[in-house]
Amino acid sequence: MATIANTTTTWLAPTNTKANVFKKVINWADKQAPNRTMWFLVSLIAQGILFLPVPAALLYYFDAPIGILAITLGLFFSNIIAGMGGASIRTLLGLFAFSILVHLLMIIVFTL
Repeated sequence: MATIANTTTTWLAPTNTKANVFKKVINWADKQAPNRTMWFLVSLIAQGILFLPVPAALLYYFDAPIGILAITLGLFFSNIIAGMGGASIRTLLGLFAFSILVHLLMIIVFTL
């Protein structure tokens, strides 16, 4: 038995354990799963207070097209449906982040 030695296999490729930014965000979102109701309420409050007045200001002061209102209401109601429909935390946070990005882009495009 003294001549038997355990050797490691060299034919198995090493796995890449580096975490990129996307994996870090996904891991963070998965850790937020117990707080799904809180994130749903945060998205409703943020959208209701910060984003729903955006089309009114853009339409009245900057002569934006009426499609801005449709985009805002579509994003608002999609967040409501996702939160109340029991979507995963990844979907809920993704929709919230997408909504923030779209509204910031609308503000930048029409005010500059």
